[in-house]
Amino acid sequence: MKYSSNHSPKSGQNQSVPGFGLARILSKAGLCSRTVAAEWIRAGRVEVDGRQVRDPGTRFALSGPKICVDGIEVTASTRQVLLLHKPRGVITTRQDEKGRATVYDLLPKSPWLAPVGRLDQASSGLLLFSNDPHWAQQLLDPNQHVAKTYHVQIRPPLSASTAAQLAASPVLDGEPCLPMQIRELRCGGKTQWLEFILQEGRHRQIRRLLADGDTEVLRLIRVAVGNLPLGALRPGEWRWLRSDEEDLLRQIPSAHDMPRFPPE
Repeated sequence: MKYSSNHSPKSGQNQSVPGFGLARILSKAGLCSRTVAAEWIRAGRVEVDGRQVRDPGTRFALSGPKICVDGIEVTASTRQVLLLHKPRGVITTRQDEKGRATVYDLLPKSPWLAPVGRLDQASSGLLLFSNDPHWAQQLLDPNQHVAKTYHVQIRPPLSASTAAQLAASPVLDGEPCLPMQIRELRCGGKTQWLEFILQEGRHRQIRRLLADGDTEVLRLIRVAVGNLPLGALRPGEWRWLRSDEEDLLRQIPSAHDMPRFPPE
C-alpha cells in the first residue's frame, strides 16, 4: 500500500517531530498492542481530528487530538484515574494468549483505561489506570522521581548492614540505581518483612536486586505511590481516584500513614 507524501513512513518516524507515533498513542491508551494498532491504522480504521491517518508512525501530541477508531472516540476530554488492588496471579495486560486472568477482567468496560506502569504476575497491590496517556507519561517520567512504596516478605532475612548497603548502593546489570530506603517491618525468624521506597521503577527491580544476593521474595505488595496509599481495598477491588488525590502522587511518602500489612 502506498502512502501520501504527508504520511510517509519515513517522515512519520522523524524523531525531531514532537509527540508520539499514532500506534504508540493507541497502545498507551490501553486499547491494544502497538502491533494491532498499526494494523488498524493501515486498514483505515483510525481518524485523528476527523482526518484518516494510515501511517502508524505519524506523530501527535499525547493530549489534544480527537482520535476515533471505527468512528468511536477513544480519547476523552476529562481525565479519569482508577486505583486497583491488583491480586497476585493476575497479569497486567488487556489480552493474554494463554488465557490467563488479566487486570481487565476486574475493571469496568468503559471508559478505555491504560495501566500507569506495571506490576508483574506474582506481585500485588496498588496499580493505577487512566484514560489520559499524557498525564500517565508525566507520572512515569524517571526525572519526576515519583516514589513507590513496597512491603516485601523475604527469606532468609537481611542483616541491618546488608540492607543499609543495598539501600545506599543498588546495582543492576552493572549499572547503579538510585538510592532506596529500606527498613524492617517485622522479622519472624526464617522470614522478614521489609519496606522499600524506590525513586525509580526498573523492571522487577526489587526482585532482581534481592536475587543477586540469593534472597527469595515470598510476597511483594505495592502499598503506595507518592503519598497515595492503597488503603482498605481488598484484592480485586477498585475505586475512582478523586481529583484532589492526584496531588498525593507526587508527594514524599509519609511512612507513618501507610498500613503495615494490607489485606491480602
